[in-house]
Amino acid sequence: MVSKQIPSDKINLRLIMVSSKTKEFLFSPNDSAADITQYVYEHWPEEWADEPISPSSNNHNILRLIYQGRFLHGNVTLGALQLPLGKTTVMHLVARENLPEPNNQGQMKKDKSGESTCSNCCVIL
Repeated sequence: MVSKQIPSDKINLRLIMVSSKTKEFLFSPNDSAADITQYVYEHWPEEWADEPISPSSNNHNILRLIYQGRFLHGNVTLGALQLPLGKTTVMHLVARENLPEPNNQGQMKKDKSGESTCSNCCVIL
């Protein structure tokens, strides 16, 4: 493998799919996780053509980045992660089949008295 020169003001991201296919992309420290997933979605590598993303969804939000075992929120920048400039950083890229629907059902909430309340509670005896 030939070592490529990485500009000193860029971060080289080596993205790894679940299938273990990899591709490298250059980004700036100001690029956010959302910027990166949108760019990758719009410039999908030919060698990833058989990956199970749904182009019909036309939604880059199905792509998620994982760094050090954690999903990155869309607004976090590479600079905020303190990634080294001019170096390669490895992240995982996963496609979510369905985006989760935001909801609060079944989540425990404390009322003003400090007691927990639940709208969808189950009791196992």
